Amino acid sequence: MSSTYLQQSPASLCDRLGLWRDRQLARQALKVAGEPGLVLDLPSGAGRFWPVLAEHTNRVILAADPSQDALALGETRCDGQTLQRIKTFQTSALAIDLSDNAVDCIFSMRLFHHIASSDERSAVLSEFHRVTRDTAIIALWVDGNIKSWRRKRLEHCRATDGQALPRNNRFVVGRGQIEAEFSDAGFDILSHHDVLPGYAMWRVYVLRKSA
Repeated sequence: MSSTYLQQSPASLCDRLGLWRDRQLARQALKVAGEPGLVLDLPSGAGRFWPVLAEHTNRVILAADPSQDALALGETRCDGQTLQRIKTFQTSALAIDLSDNAVDCIFSMRLFHHIASSDERSAVLSEFHRVTRDTAIIALWVDGNIKSWRRKRLEHCRATDGQALPRNNRFVVGRGQIEAEFSDAGFDILSHHDVLPGYAMWRVYVLRKSA
């Protein structure tokens, strides 16, 4: 596992500002979701968002990740009082080790921009729909902004020049496409929040299970 994945506290000023904005958006999304009391943080990683999730004093946090190493690192960095409200366990987003309607909300800030396949996104969304009884908070990269246009233009120029494209594990999804996938999975969109509207690719959606 890479040290970047396990890192919880960004070192550079730019990274710290990015984390501050991410946490601000997370707070807004949780408020729109009704300040859920039982939240599944998946993938949790090393607990980047645990301080935000723990700000609601009555909230219980289920922190899940495919990597037990990441969860263990998060536990070592978490204060004891907060850790008492967090239950960690190892699982996959494609097969969550919880029963139907187990949580009030699924909080997923670091997953969907790593999924290129529409079929795989749909499979994860179907599993989210099974496990949440009410809402889901999902972040990913979307198009329709300056950074996505620059990214697409750069890839086109490299391909035109015969340059090999760098290996990519982060992907931009069309807004219309992902919103259709939400609907197909049985979710309505309550709201969305952009890091920098019109410029940045990062968008956070708040979804609710359809009636």
